[in-house]
Amino acid sequence: MSGYKRMRRQHQKQLIALENRLKAEMDEHRLRLQKEVETHANNTYIELERLAKRHTVHTDKEIKAATAEEKRIQQQIIAQQKKELTTFIDNQKKEYRLCKDKIKEEMNEDPSTPKEEKQERLSRHKETVQRSQAEDEAHLLDQQRLVYDRSCRALKRRTLVKRHEFEQEQMREELNKKKTQKEMEQALMIRQDESTQELERRQLQTLQRLRVELILLQHQTELENQEEYNGRRQRELHRKHALEQRQQPRNLKMLEMQIKKQFQDTCKVQNKQYKALRNHQLEVSPKSEHKAILKSLKEEQTRKLAVLAEQYEQSINEMMASQAMRLEEEQERECQALKQQLQQEMELLDAYQSKTKAQTEAQHERELQMLEQKVSLRRAHLEQKIEEELDSLQKERTERIKQLFERQEREMDAFDAESARLGFGSLGSLDFPKEDDR
Repeated sequence: MSGYKRMRRQHQKQLIALENRLKAEMDEHRLRLQKEVETHANNTYIELERLAKRHTVHTDKEIKAATAEEKRIQQQIIAQQKKELTTFIDNQKKEYRLCKDKIKEEMNEDPSTPKEEKQERLSRHKETVQRSQAEDEAHLLDQQRLVYDRSCRALKRRTLVKRHEFEQEQMREELNKKKTQKEMEQALMIRQDESTQELERRQLQTLQRLRVELILLQHQTELENQEEYNGRRQRELHRKHALEQRQQPRNLKMLEMQIKKQFQDTCKVQNKQYKALRNHQLEVSPKSEHKAILKSLKEEQTRKLAVLAEQYEQSINEMMASQAMRLEEEQERECQALKQQLQQEMELLDAYQSKTKAQTEAQHERELQMLEQKVSLRRAHLEQKIEEELDSLQKERTERIKQLFERQEREMDAFDAESARLGFGSLGSLDFPKEDDR
């Protein structure tokens, strides 16, 4: 029993040591997974920060480019309008000279017209032409100012539309980046769950394998000890029987001596009885009959002693025969009893080991089922979490796009309302010269 207890304590220590090692391995595995998640989160934060900075830089560039484009187009419109005004003034001058020459020709055809009248007529024509040209020039300047203001307004509207498109593009890029990062995070979580499942199954197999090995070792040791015990009991019984066989002649001799002693004691009693009977017969009988009485009594005594000796001799023979038979039967009973006892003990051991093996198998099956339930439940929670995160991300995407479009729509409506209030009407159909057209 002390050997069994020592072996079981040693097996228990082995199992505890293995469980501690597997627990440390699982703790290290989970710590590594946690670091992977933290690293991914940090990388995601860095990527989004980098994207935000890049968007800021691009926005500044777009603002500067839009401002430069506005100035370029404004300067181009001003230059074009200056060119138109110069052409218009030159045409007016040409028209004025042609009219003046025509009037002079008409006046020269009539020599009778006085010089003062000619001079007055030319002065009136000049004033009329200059007034008309001034009005036309003022009208042209008004038209150019209107075109310039309307073009600047339309240019601001086009800049606003481009800014809205740029904001939409940046938001799509940001939301797509978030979606990509979230999908990478979820793929990482799935890979981590699969690696955790693999480690849990491998650890359970390792623990169960060691448990089976220890149980088989224990059963083998128990069987060997039982067989050694059976052999020892059989050898002890064999030695006991051999000792009894060796001691039987001496025991029989002692019994024979006891019987002989009883015979001797009986003979002594009969001798005393014979002497007492002889003396009594001699006393009550005549002396002439003493010889015949002595002879008769002697013969009777001899006959009885012979019968008694024969009886005792038969008793000794019967005793020896019965003792030999009794010893053989007793030893046979002891052999059968020991054989039956050892067989029962072996059957009990086999039943106990079968029960232990069945309990271990049932325990392993329960552990496997519990692990599968744990894995299945954890995977279901993970899939539910992934679905909820995707739904939340999609809601955030929809809400942010909706808010952006609503804000841009309000800005555009406010701009168009301000344009209408300023009298510009629709501005969406204006074309602007490109930079290559200068």
